[in-house]
Amino acid sequence: MEFISLPVISIALFILIIHSIETLAYAVRLSGARVKLIASGLSLFNMMVIVSRMSNMMQQPFTGGLTDAAPEGRKLEVVEEQFRVLIGASTLGTLLGIVLLPTFVALFSRGIIRLSEQGGSVPRLIKLGFKNDLYKRGMNHFAKPGRRYLRGINFRAIPKRLFFINMVITAVYTIGVLSALYAALIVPDRQGSATMASGLINGIATILLTLFIDPKISVLADDVANGKGNYQELKGLSIMMVISRLFGTLLAQLIFIPGAYYIAWMSQFFVMK
Repeated sequence: MEFISLPVISIALFILIIHSIETLAYAVRLSGARVKLIASGLSLFNMMVIVSRMSNMMQQPFTGGLTDAAPEGRKLEVVEEQFRVLIGASTLGTLLGIVLLPTFVALFSRGIIRLSEQGGSVPRLIKLGFKNDLYKRGMNHFAKPGRRYLRGINFRAIPKRLFFINMVITAVYTIGVLSALYAALIVPDRQGSATMASGLINGIATILLTLFIDPKISVLADDVANGKGNYQELKGLSIMMVISRLFGTLLAQLIFIPGAYYIAWMSQFFVMK
């Protein structure tokens, strides 16, 4: 168990929280459509996405530190085991987000209404929550995911292509930084080029997410808020998307090493001679 250390556990917990937040971001759209306040819900959604993206950037230097601290002669073996633990943490974080999804749909619904009442001021919303002990009352809305929550959802109507695309994008986003750092160990003479490729990979994954996934869910949420769509259909699509995220983190375990070798190969084209 040489690969398990305090830094690995700390980074794993950080990644677990990041993926939980990104999974729970799907609850915001559901809540916005539920209370018919899409614009307020979108502002809360954007805030969560920014927090998760910023947190992901913050953990990258610490993750890179694992490659520096790995023992000489066994770097590839030890780092691979450590990084697989981190990928596993992303799976657990996504699973935690799925379990908490029904609870946070209820909490975000009330939060969006309060945000609208506070004129869109998030600091005032947070201050109000602590002042009136709203966070304590929020514990009463805890709900277990179960068959009752899935009642009325027709999963056969969910686009399978959308499920697959989201799964692949999630897998690429999950291993973007890790594969790039591992690639730097494979080709130490091109370490800088391989490491910096992570920004390009995550950037492409984010763009694909914005192009193929977000518009579909956003349009459906607007239809629900305007009385033209079915809330159960939106809920079904959101649940399938978080499940596809879960499968994406599992797929990340399979493409982690092949992705690293692909980045190592691609890094030769980044070197200017």
